[in-house]
Amino acid sequence: MKDQFARTINYIRFSITDRCNLRCTYCMPNGVALERHEDLLSYEEFLQVAQAAVELGITRFKVTGGEPLVRRGCVEFLRRLKALPGVEQVTLTTNGVRLAPLAPELAAMGLDGVNISLDAADPTAFANITGVDCYRQVQEGIEAALTAGLKTKLNCVLLPGCEPRLPALAELAAHRPLDVRFIEVMPIGEGAWNAGPTREAALNILRARWPDLRPVQEVRGNGPAHYYASSGLRGRIGMIDAVSHKFCEGCNRVRLTSTGLLKPCLCYGEGVDLRAVLRGPQPTGEALKEVLRQAVWKKPRAHCFDNAQAITEQHSMSEIGG
Repeated sequence: MKDQFARTINYIRFSITDRCNLRCTYCMPNGVALERHEDLLSYEEFLQVAQAAVELGITRFKVTGGEPLVRRGCVEFLRRLKALPGVEQVTLTTNGVRLAPLAPELAAMGLDGVNISLDAADPTAFANITGVDCYRQVQEGIEAALTAGLKTKLNCVLLPGCEPRLPALAELAAHRPLDVRFIEVMPIGEGAWNAGPTREAALNILRARWPDLRPVQEVRGNGPAHYYASSGLRGRIGMIDAVSHKFCEGCNRVRLTSTGLLKPCLCYGEGVDLRAVLRGPQPTGEALKEVLRQAVWKKPRAHCFDNAQAITEQHSMSEIGG
């Protein structure tokens, strides 16, 4: 699949629910107006989209939410998606609260990796950020994923005032085979008021602890992370600063929300209503493929996060697959 700027689009993010069991300060501290269950795509509908996508060359899938593991049947859906002919990769983004008992099953089905959101490495700060006292469960989820042999990454958002927490988060990569990635806040929803330190500021803090932290040219996933290595760390440190350092020229992705809106670019509210196609009078694979082709072709050249007035996305990240 190529868009009009000759970028290869081979990766799609499926947001299977807008619900979450945490209330993070930068995402949905007061919850969101939840969609009706009947307005969400069913797993069968997601699989129909996946089949059409695979036939067009989109073969890598990320399942996210909200929190995907709160939706009943998520594990079986992951199994079916992974088994779909032509699918090259399926990964999961989760907050880790429900992960521990599921990790062996996820590994056995061949899940290609799990990204776990973690913004603090101590229980008190974790509870202050997430609004829930469940740090222990997340730690158990991380250890269970590693024990099961799942490729594991931690996603840590660069929030205001997070600087003292960064070394302890990076330390999690010292003796474990996992990557710790620090991510700029997306200026969407609550994130518009939560800008934190820059990549350079975060790296300066980390280099005070690991002076030999150096960039490495490694591809460790589908995303825009820049990775760094140190002799004192078993895993890698990643920096994802898509707002201040655009990676749009190499963007390879589109997003499908839980209600069926196909979003070619994160910062724009506009998209293509696949639910209307799926539930229309002729919900054929060919119809889906034609809509996917058109949406990919019209993918914008670049995001507009550096121009707040141009951002048209009004939903929270939990609603659009953050």
